[in-house]
Amino acid sequence: MTQPAGGHIVAVVDDDSGILRSLACLLESADYRVCPFASGAELVDSGCLAEIHCLVSDIDMPGMDGFELLREVHRLRPGLPVVLITGYPETIKRLPVPHGGNPRVFTKPFRGPELLTAISEALRPAP
Repeated sequence: MTQPAGGHIVAVVDDDSGILRSLACLLESADYRVCPFASGAELVDSGCLAEIHCLVSDIDMPGMDGFELLREVHRLRPGLPVVLITGYPETIKRLPVPHGGNPRVFTKPFRGPELLTAISEALRPAP
């Protein structure tokens, strides 16, 4: 069971507008505030990176892919929890060596409750 979101802001990045809307609805149903972005560059350029508590991003996107976004996020916000999603399981083999955090990776299709649990766990304060 997931914990209440408690006002946490989750940025969601996916170039597929249908997936983006679905993820936003799922997260909002768990009381997260959602900032949706159609690309990694859009998130970085928005200035919102400093305000978010967690990032959920597709890996396979044109332009800045999820791995490039992960590197940029680790540079700008070390320790920010990241959850990556891909429709191509073989892509996971290219996951860069983490610098300041291990992203959780889900392959499509995934179960919504499992994603919510991963986000809740990522946002839980360290003991």
